[in-house]
Amino acid sequence: MEKGTEGDYILSGRGELHLSVFIETLRREGFELQVGKPQVIIKEIDGIKSEPIEELTIDVRTDSVGAVTGEVGKRRGSLLSQSENGDDTTRLIFEIPTRGILGLRNTLLTLSKGTAVISSIFLRFEPVGGAMPRLRNGVLVASENGKAVTYGLNIVQGRGIVFISPQTQVYQGMIVGLNSREEDIDINVTKEKKLTNTRASGSDESLTLTPPTVFSLEQSLDFLEDDELLEVTPKSLRLRKKYLNPIERKRNRK
Repeated sequence: MEKGTEGDYILSGRGELHLSVFIETLRREGFELQVGKPQVIIKEIDGIKSEPIEELTIDVRTDSVGAVTGEVGKRRGSLLSQSENGDDTTRLIFEIPTRGILGLRNTLLTLSKGTAVISSIFLRFEPVGGAMPRLRNGVLVASENGKAVTYGLNIVQGRGIVFISPQTQVYQGMIVGLNSREEDIDINVTKEKKLTNTRASGSDESLTLTPPTVFSLEQSLDFLEDDELLEVTPKSLRLRKKYLNPIERKRNRK
């Protein structure tokens, strides 16, 4: 760990699992912290910015080969070899930038229904390639402070995947869901339906909410984009935008 230029700390480790174990240890000891998206260490070799390249080996059920190959290909992975293991599984060997491996493990486990066995080993450094494509849709961001209510979350549910349950305390800039589209959307999850003469006070009870998606610490780190942070406390994990105010977010958008 070393001190950063902006008063923060830079923690170096071997992948998200290694980092999440250290962060979980701090959490259990009572620390509160904010964590940014994991970054790959870039070295300058002979005046050229270079990134690590790894050999990625995946053993997966043969019926999941297409999905796995497609996902690795999106992350700039190149298939080196493919062979049958003889037990209805296939071994795939790729070369891939370490940038492409970030967040890959959980995705492959989902695609393979938990059956993929994944390992990687460092090969060499190469000049930094092109930008990695964005692999995640936009997020649904709370626009108001307060407690989330069923009516407001029902609106969120109509736009994507919900991360919180009713009565969760939220604040402006907190991420409350994953959008079904590419852009981020500010949404008021504290909004209640106005009472009218024809509406009974308990009519919201008829609304049915899908149980929220709850991420582990490692999944939360995988989820982050460059303009987002993970708030870690002994009692909770909260995803948020770096800039809570939507005007500041637009001003600082790359």
